[in-house]
Amino acid sequence: MHMSSLEAGAALDRALGLRQLVVYGMIFMVPIAPMAVYGFVAQESHGMVPLVYVVGIVAMLFTALSYKRLSGEFPLAGSVYAYVQRGWHPYIGFLAGWMILADYLLVPALLYAFSATWLQGLLPMVPTWLWVLAFVACNTVVNVVGIRLQARAHFLLLCIEIVTLAIFFAAATDFIFIKGQGAGGWSLAPFFQPRHVNGSFIESATSIAVLSFLGFDAISTLSEEVRDPRRTVGNATVATLLLLGVIFIAQTYLAALAHPDYHTLDAQLGFFDIGRQIGGAGLYLLLLIVNVISAGIANALSAQLAIARILFSMGRDRALPGSEFLARVHPRLKTPVNATLFVAVLSIAVALLIPEEAIVKLVNFGALTAFMLLNATVFVFFYLKRRRYRQVFRYLLFPALGLIIVAYVWKGFDRTTFLFGGAWLLVGATLGALKYRNFKSLDWAP
Repeated sequence: MHMSSLEAGAALDRALGLRQLVVYGMIFMVPIAPMAVYGFVAQESHGMVPLVYVVGIVAMLFTALSYKRLSGEFPLAGSVYAYVQRGWHPYIGFLAGWMILADYLLVPALLYAFSATWLQGLLPMVPTWLWVLAFVACNTVVNVVGIRLQARAHFLLLCIEIVTLAIFFAAATDFIFIKGQGAGGWSLAPFFQPRHVNGSFIESATSIAVLSFLGFDAISTLSEEVRDPRRTVGNATVATLLLLGVIFIAQTYLAALAHPDYHTLDAQLGFFDIGRQIGGAGLYLLLLIVNVISAGIANALSAQLAIARILFSMGRDRALPGSEFLARVHPRLKTPVNATLFVAVLSIAVALLIPEEAIVKLVNFGALTAFMLLNATVFVFFYLKRRRYRQVFRYLLFPALGLIIVAYVWKGFDRTTFLFGGAWLLVGATLGALKYRNFKSLDWAP
């Protein structure tokens, strides 16, 4: 592949294997993520939260398989940006990268804002802006120092979440099966209630589930820091999705058995209230604190890592203003230091100045738009360009299903989301047209 002048010497540290990638993916998706939204999802799904996550696994598996196919062909740090530009067309690839930027650029800020709000509830004397600065400073230092320190931090943070889950599982098991409280034993109600499972339920469940599983795609941003990216990145992507899906289902099933009456749950603190019910104030506080750690440190740490790699990749291809600045790799630490620092400054500004609701809307719109382009690229690259007509399931049916599912959820966004997302897309389309001459001459072939 032809390398631009900005790529010369810009090598990242290939230090990661399958285990580190799976840990990274789990940290990004957050094993305890259902706790923060359990009350809301329970009310929307008539208490069938585990079924919602089953739907999520099925719905997102096809997109995960598309990532697996393309990561094997293009082992590059740009993720969907690199895959679409090389598999389909450079300009469409820029648009895919621009839309995923709307997701990754804003996720760290959103996580900092949420965590600071939660902590102010525990310690009201500390202002939220101070918590935001503390989180950003901590995560930026780890990201700049290097991918090896990052991998160790991911493992430690994942252990904290897994231990917390184990404590919850033990307390819930004792509460339900030994003390006979809650449902008092096994029940299929959290998985299937015939009177509530209909077209409307499937539509609502699919929308909730797909948005709950966003993040598995971030693994592909580390392709240039993996020892065997063509095989390892795709395997880690699918494995993380399936593993987290099982963990999501297990914890929500126990929560549903511990508190079958979902009508009485608080939409924001429902899971934490269940923790207090089965384990007292100590478990309630533990779940709340670990959720703050998982969002403000663990998840934001991995999100900042991912977006810095996408900015690095787009900068290396001269696809963004300030490309030379963003493409710089520290010669000793082997990290995209300037891109990392840029994300840190932007995260502080967004977290303190933009309402959380607006951030959430643009994050989801950007991710799902990029996913649609990714699934279409599998068909274009393998089925049309490579003419692999006999592999109908792998290169035609599966990506088509991924595209249809994501488009189904995408069309359900409200008018405000389309206004936010459409404005972002229009800016990207204009910028891409202006910058296209800078990278159209590059050889995008694998």
